[in-house]
Amino acid sequence: MKQINWRRILGFSLAGILFLVTACSSAPPSRFDQAQQESTSKGSSAVVKESVSGGSFNRYFPKSGSGYKVTFSQEKKGFAEAKLKKDGKDVAVMAISDTLNNPAAQKKFQNSSSSIKGYPAASQGKTGTAVLVGERFQVKVLSRNDSFSESDRSTWLKKFDLSGLARLK
Repeated sequence: MKQINWRRILGFSLAGILFLVTACSSAPPSRFDQAQQESTSKGSSAVVKESVSGGSFNRYFPKSGSGYKVTFSQEKKGFAEAKLKKDGKDVAVMAISDTLNNPAAQKKFQNSSSSIKGYPAASQGKTGTAVLVGERFQVKVLSRNDSFSESDRSTWLKKFDLSGLARLK
């Protein structure tokens, strides 16, 4: 007659209970869940229906020249982006975004003491400069190379057709 091994039965039972407990518990939020929660709590939302299509922003970007090449890299509803290259290296990223999708983006311009071509300007960290055009469109230049200074960012912001962009609705 076979003897019942209670230790073995107990071991399998405990392993089964442990498996059920861990399988049924919820996972902690990932870093992406936290980022999503933070971004939506700041007043941003999904792309709104009234947003301008990204392709319609392209004509307001500066043109290539003087050793620089402008290459469009991304466009979607409410946003367009271009890379600025010199000697084949990325020196800056330029972007236009519709702040209808992120009204909180306008707050940084409310108390701005500087302007570019008559539009309120704001620094964004050590590598970014932006202007708010027509109280709706954020035009931004971000340095991607240490040689591309704040002065260079301002110069390139002036090359955008900001007055044309202001008329866009």
